[in-house]
Amino acid sequence: MRVLCVVLCLGLGVLFPSPSRADEVRWLSVGLRGGASIGGHPFLGDAEDESFQQYDIVGTLGLPWSLYAESGWGLTTQVMGSLGALTGGGDTAFLVTLVPGLALGPRNSLFSVDIGVGASLLSQNEFGRQSMGGPFHVVFAIGVRIPIYKAIGVGYRFHHMSDAGLYRDAKGVDTHMMEMTYTFR
Repeated sequence: MRVLCVVLCLGLGVLFPSPSRADEVRWLSVGLRGGASIGGHPFLGDAEDESFQQYDIVGTLGLPWSLYAESGWGLTTQVMGSLGALTGGGDTAFLVTLVPGLALGPRNSLFSVDIGVGASLLSQNEFGRQSMGGPFHVVFAIGVRIPIYKAIGVGYRFHHMSDAGLYRDAKGVDTHMMEMTYTFR
């Protein structure tokens, strides 16, 4: 229930912020990311029964609400979507995610730290010995991105996906992901 309240509050904050800070919706970045769970002992939730790998194509849209200080640093709203695969226990599922969130960083910079809560859909929910319970899951993600050359950036993302108590006897997955992105300026 707490997770649902957090998702609802974050969603309302992203969808209905102060109108005096409005900008425009625009593409921020596109990229590739991939990673794995580590040793069956997740940071969030119960111990995993299988090891998992996740691979995605990801895109981020900047939403029209932001707040920047005179120093140039600030918060902005965004939504990150991905299409990819989740593999574990010899099984592979198609994975779609949509994660609205907040990003902290300098205006018009490749450097950012972001956090978000959203949703995912899986094409299957059984991975070897581990059941994910069903197709719908809540996603919590936190990441950091740094510039490496012009519009190219690299980053790390912690990606937690679980049923948030929707299904019986289901377990989630924590993946540690590396990403490479192209940022539009």
